[in-house]
Amino acid sequence: MYHPGVIGVLFDGLAYGSLLFLVSLGLSVQMGLMNFVNLAHGAFAMAGGYVCALAATRLGVPFLAALPLAFLAASLAGALLERLLYRRLYGASALDQVLFSIGLTLMSIAAATRLFGASQQPVRLPELLRGQLHFAGADFGIYRMFLIAVVAALTAALALLVGRTRFGAQLRAAVDDARVARGMGIDVDRVFTLAFALGSGLAGLGGALGIEVLGLDPTFPLKYMVYFLLVVVVGGAGTLAGPLVAAAILGVCDVAAKYYLPQLGAFAIYAVMVALLIAFPAGILGRRA
Repeated sequence: MYHPGVIGVLFDGLAYGSLLFLVSLGLSVQMGLMNFVNLAHGAFAMAGGYVCALAATRLGVPFLAALPLAFLAASLAGALLERLLYRRLYGASALDQVLFSIGLTLMSIAAATRLFGASQQPVRLPELLRGQLHFAGADFGIYRMFLIAVVAALTAALALLVGRTRFGAQLRAAVDDARVARGMGIDVDRVFTLAFALGSGLAGLGGALGIEVLGLDPTFPLKYMVYFLLVVVVGGAGTLAGPLVAAAILGVCDVAAKYYLPQLGAFAIYAVMVALLIAFPAGILGRRA
């Protein structure tokens, strides 16, 4: 089996972790700030992936131009479902939320299988994102470098949005005390809808960017549900830095295990998770979901 070396493993792991982090961002907001356990979050990532794949392969839309379409489609789906379904369960128990979101996940899998079949969806990357760069004795995939750069830029933008804008202040106020926020003139329902749509859109964008790395088929929401939950729980819901660190650790460990200990399968990543939860029972930054 090919071994890319330590530097290559770290690089591939960071690229993989970047995707996990991007998709998990919305789940971190929903669980940590909106107090909603949304296990159907992967379905929005799958929806964005299918929009990107279909736009690129059937409509001839360039890959880079299809990425905003994936974000918008997942955002609209998130806003619509938040208005029609999710809002009714904000005050429900965690068990009700879990059962509802798992049911929604299974429905999305059935719908994707019926509409698109069970096979993997291909996507053709533009020429400028293909190939590798050789540096310091290691090969660095150009597309993986692109992934890391995009996720870094989006993370910085989201940190500014939540911490330095009027919308971020309204979101924090609505989460702290919705009744008081309404008394101050904040449209809490609108803020929650926008926050949910933003999280869903980021998941859809992550699903589109991840087609080349994670693959895309109707089982995507179940296949990666545990990984998204691990990032949020290990890192700490409601934060940006915690899930970012957790995604990097889990990504590197998972890639290293696949290269060097393939016989262990998924056991390695769960062993790492258990060790991190023992070391940081309240999450890496002390805000476990």
